[in-house]
Amino acid sequence: MDFRYPPDAEVFRAAVRAWLAANLPAELRGVTVRDDLTPELVERLRAWNRTLADAGYAGMSWPKEYGGRAASVIEQVVLTEEMSRAEAPGPINVIGLSNIAPAIMTYGTAAQRSRFLRPMLRGDEIWCQGFSEPNAGSDLASITTRAVRDGDHFVVNGQKVWNTLGEYADWCELLVRTNAGAAKHEGISCLLVDLRTPGIVIRPIVTITGGREFAELFFEDVRVPASALLGPLDGGWKVAMATLSHERAGVASLHLQVRKRVARLIEDARATVVDGAPVTADPMKRRELARAYMLAEHMKFLADRALSASVLGRPPGPEGSLAKLVWSDTENAIAATAGRVLGPAANSGRWGEQRVYVRATSIAGGTTQVNRNIIAARVLGLPRSRTPRSSPPRRTPRLLVGAGFIPARGGFAATDSCGRGQAPPLRAEDGRASRAGR
Repeated sequence: MDFRYPPDAEVFRAAVRAWLAANLPAELRGVTVRDDLTPELVERLRAWNRTLADAGYAGMSWPKEYGGRAASVIEQVVLTEEMSRAEAPGPINVIGLSNIAPAIMTYGTAAQRSRFLRPMLRGDEIWCQGFSEPNAGSDLASITTRAVRDGDHFVVNGQKVWNTLGEYADWCELLVRTNAGAAKHEGISCLLVDLRTPGIVIRPIVTITGGREFAELFFEDVRVPASALLGPLDGGWKVAMATLSHERAGVASLHLQVRKRVARLIEDARATVVDGAPVTADPMKRRELARAYMLAEHMKFLADRALSASVLGRPPGPEGSLAKLVWSDTENAIAATAGRVLGPAANSGRWGEQRVYVRATSIAGGTTQVNRNIIAARVLGLPRSRTPRSSPPRRTPRLLVGAGFIPARGGFAATDSCGRGQAPPLRAEDGRASRAGR
């Protein structure tokens, strides 16, 4: 297989690299939404978002009629690689640009597309997703937030949680239950909600690392115009799936941060001295580092597989779930490797934070357990379980482990959602659409 980029892609790469060198503010280099966001930093990131949009580097895949570039998949990948190389933050409105905008383009009215897409592209209005609830994460169809029609408005009551950038968002793509008597997948609608509407309370969630990238939203008798309905009434499940398919497809680029993290681990290992010698002098530690390097490179090949599917014109499919699953396992493996290789030095600083944060990777963007069910049904073709609950569970092979996708050694045996040892035997059950976080 030829992994070289075509000549025109390299010309584009040179142009992007030169533009970033000339335009990226030094104070924004390396900044992410996981950093300690403040209103001042958010405004600087909004300004950077506008700079990207004006240069045609935000909404690269958007059609030109909506202000995008209609860029090829290869161009989008090149931009992502160069942004990563320069440690440039992406658009702050990444949820809106990548996930919500495609749903508005597909299901929105002409008035909705005209009203929302341009401010979304420039970061003038930040968006969040109001999907997950305290009792509806991976089983998204179990949402209970209600919207009742009252004249030309919907009255909304309920709660959402794990909303990325919810504290700073202006608008929310909100899933609500509009028909309690319908099947749970069929009684859901999607509303585009102004978060400044009376009756909405936003509470930031401070994570264990001290970050504030998440929030929870409370709705009490919130009146939302009926014109805010995105897609058909009671047809919000299709809108949600359009949003989530783009979210999972985006994880194919996660190998960039993983490979960068491994490179930093190797650098730190060379600089860490134990008993008068760098830890890399220990052949067992070098073996650990080599394994981490290979896992990161494996992610790159998996991303290339997803990229190939996109280049060939196939819609987002199970590659996103597969890449996300491998990413979360790899991130946890790298964090564990850092602990074994660096020793006490991995308990503080960036590795101390990463080793605490990394557990979230098995939840955000689709839980590991649900992603395994998606892969079981759509990749491996395993049947859905019809075993009654009162019967002994039918055992199936542990997915991916030892199946040529993920090595069986080194900590990749299935764990529960908290990473506590061996999980019960996996049942290839319902393959329900996943939703965790945002």
